[in-house]
Amino acid sequence: METINETQLTEKSITAYLNENCLATSENNILNQILTCIKSNNQEQLIWFSLFGGSIRQIVMNVIAHRKSLEFGFTEISFGQYGWLNRPVFLEQENIKFGITKHPNSYSEVHIGRGINNIWTYALSYSFGTAGGGCSLSIYGKHYESRWAALDTALTELKEMMQEKVGDTDTTNYKQPVILATLKAINDYKSKQVQMTLF
Repeated sequence: METINETQLTEKSITAYLNENCLATSENNILNQILTCIKSNNQEQLIWFSLFGGSIRQIVMNVIAHRKSLEFGFTEISFGQYGWLNRPVFLEQENIKFGITKHPNSYSEVHIGRGINNIWTYALSYSFGTAGGGCSLSIYGKHYESRWAALDTALTELKEMMQEKVGDTDTTNYKQPVILATLKAINDYKSKQVQMTLF
C-alpha cells in the first residue's frame, strides 16, 4: 500500500482539509490529534498516522476503523489491495432466519458475532416481501456483554419493524403473509429460548 510521507502531514495541509470538508466529529478529532502532533513535533506519532494511508482522507478513515476494531479486541493492522484497512472477522458468527425461509425475499436474518474480547454485536437483514434492507456484522455495531443480550436486542428491533407494517395497505412492498410469518417465527424462537433456560 502506498503511504503518505509524514513530512506531507503539515499544519497547512491538515488545516486546508478541515476547512474544505464537512466532517464528522470522529474525523475532526483525528485531524486535531494530527495537528497536535505536528505542533509538538511528535515525529513518532506522525509516522504512525502516516502508515494508515496514501491520503489524508484514507489515513483518517483507516484510523477510525482501527480504533473501532480495538473496541472488539481486534488488533491486527493489515490493508487490502486499495489501501483500506481489512475488516476483522467476528467469532462465533450465527445467521438466524425468521419468516418464510424456503422462499427468497420472504425472510429476515439476524446476524450475531463476538470480538476477541467477548464483546458481541448484531446486524439485521430484513425483508417485508419486496421492501427491505440490512447490513452485515460490523465494528461500528453496538456493543453487548453477551450473546443473548445482542440477540434479544436484535429480535426486539426486528419485531418492532415488522409490527409497524402489519396491516399496511401497500401490499406490493409489505406482504402481510411474510410479515406475519416473521412475527410468528420471532415469538416461537423466543419461547423456545426461554424454555431452554428452564432446563
